[in-house]
Amino acid sequence: MKDRLTLASSSSIRARLLENAGLSATVTPARIDEDSVKLSLLAEGASPRDMADTLAEMKARKVAERGAEGLVLGCDQVLSFKGEVLSKPETLAAARAQLLRLRGESHQLLSAAVIYEDHTPIWRHVGVARLTMRDFSDSYLDAYLERNWESIRWSVGGYKIEEEGIRLFRTVQGDTFTIQGLPLLELLSYLTLRGTLPK
Repeated sequence: MKDRLTLASSSSIRARLLENAGLSATVTPARIDEDSVKLSLLAEGASPRDMADTLAEMKARKVAERGAEGLVLGCDQVLSFKGEVLSKPETLAAARAQLLRLRGESHQLLSAAVIYEDHTPIWRHVGVARLTMRDFSDSYLDAYLERNWESIRWSVGGYKIEEEGIRLFRTVQGDTFTIQGLPLLELLSYLTLRGTLPK
């Protein structure tokens, strides 16, 4: 890979997606107060798409300003449900309540990625996936959470489709990379077009 790549994220899933695609990236998490930024954006009436894009850009800019060389990739994911942005459930009880709200309904996952170079944003993309949950039983939900809480506790929806969480769904529209938090296909296309990756 021609350009040095820094991932401004603490997400092990994003780092693994890049590694599996053959990209070598230095992981340098950006430290921003996401909750306060989200509250501010919500107060301004920002759309879920704008919220994901803004947070991804803030992360990339923060790490770029620290002097990271080459390309800095910032990412963020937002869950939109009936016009409301849902946050990562902080407790098992909160995850249960959130999944009960989503049960039998459709929601969107918006995964934003922004690349900075020389303190300037040079590329951005927001991938969108639409997911519809099946009408699972309370007993299955409780068993699912008991088995998977440690794995899903950092996931915005309270599930991982690459694991048992796929059993919560009836239909999924969108690529799995976007659902996992990184619009990887679009990122790879851009890096190939600019010559960072070989054609």
